[in-house]
Amino acid sequence: MSKITIIGAGNVGATCADVIIRRELASEVVMIDIKPGFAEGKALDITQTAALHEFDTRVIGVTNDYSQSAGSDVVVITSGIPRKPGMTREELIGTNAGIVKDLIGKILSYSPNAVLIVVSNPMDTMTYLSVKASGISKNRIIGMGGMLDSSRFKCYLSKALNAPASDIEAMVIGGHGDTTMIPLTRYATYKGIPVSTLLDAETLNKVAADTMVGGATLTKLLGTSAWYAPGAAAATLVEAVIRDQKKLMPCSVYLEGEFGQKDICIGVLVIVGKNGWEKVAEIELNEGEKEAFSKSAEAVRTTNNVLYEIKAL
Repeated sequence: MSKITIIGAGNVGATCADVIIRRELASEVVMIDIKPGFAEGKALDITQTAALHEFDTRVIGVTNDYSQSAGSDVVVITSGIPRKPGMTREELIGTNAGIVKDLIGKILSYSPNAVLIVVSNPMDTMTYLSVKASGISKNRIIGMGGMLDSSRFKCYLSKALNAPASDIEAMVIGGHGDTTMIPLTRYATYKGIPVSTLLDAETLNKVAADTMVGGATLTKLLGTSAWYAPGAAAATLVEAVIRDQKKLMPCSVYLEGEFGQKDICIGVLVIVGKNGWEKVAEIELNEGEKEAFSKSAEAVRTTNNVLYEIKAL
């Protein structure tokens, strides 16, 4: 069985660990946090559900002891300060870049062959930082954002259709931000039927708009970032890697010419398997979608440039 490490034992990291354990993806899950006793407490709490959920996974929590992560197959990075009400993802970059860059070296010193899944915000920029700072194959670094955004897209479509979200296929590409993501309503289907034939344009536009502010909506309601959906999205990516599922998933990855973009991590559709992401699926975009993707990439690059301004790269 596999070994999975989660950096950051907060709400997202703990939820991710819980989903991973319930899906029986690993023989051992390690949680690492900077706050003394925090990961240890979360691990103990989860372990005390073993008899209730009937799992045998060993759950370990440690404070800044990366040696416990040695030999991990997948490492999920959730560390960083959460987005607060009124705070943009871009404003997080100064603090979170330092955190992510520091832990990348620690992770790879103990698990040089691990696939890294980046959750920390601003997610596209932290994924880009991870690619540039790690020196490992771009294919072993995956940003989680598109999985979360697409799940939210399906949620709002299911409400509009009054149908199960599990019966809906829908995807979001572009940057993982309120103004940069692109819900592809044209490609969305309900049991193979285009949703554009089931919902009017006004409703579809509202679904897309609600999707784009999905994170901000929850932040306003909760007073902090969401955790159930982000944690489950990260765990679903872990599953695709651990089980070599070859699933087509919307993720933020490093592009080298795909969709006309280079030297950027941004959300596209990729095949995910045991070695990370394997191939970009270059779906056909119409002129409006191409324009939106180009503008999204431009916005992500603006955020990426901050990495160089603060000398994080």
